[in-house]
Amino acid sequence: MYRKTQHSVYSITLHLVLVVKYRRNVIDDTISNRIKEIFELIGDSHEVEILEWNHDIDHIHTILSISPSTNLNKYINAAKAASSRLIKKEFSSIKLKLWKDAFWTRGFYVSSTGSTQIDVIKNYILNQGEKEC
Repeated sequence: MYRKTQHSVYSITLHLVLVVKYRRNVIDDTISNRIKEIFELIGDSHEVEILEWNHDIDHIHTILSISPSTNLNKYINAAKAASSRLIKKEFSSIKLKLWKDAFWTRGFYVSSTGSTQIDVIKNYILNQGEKEC
């Protein structure tokens, strides 16, 4: 997928993984959907678009499309801070499962998807949480 600005055409896609602090099992479909909404809202002001999203009980996977001018650290920090605050406020019972009120780990995993790997990574993300028989 190519995106355009007045002076450029680009396709920058990243695979991002965020993990719940101490891998606490707190993410279900409802919480994942709310986190995604928050990330999309924050993404609007950082020129970030979510292409794929899925979760397991203790982490999320997403593929992001970003602008060449996007400051990825600022976006991730803003999205993590807002989602942590709002999830704990809107789903107050989740606080009982967290350690010292921390939702996300401090770090994150991110990699460039490259044009040839995007379908493989999309399939991987879409199959998160499914058990092999």
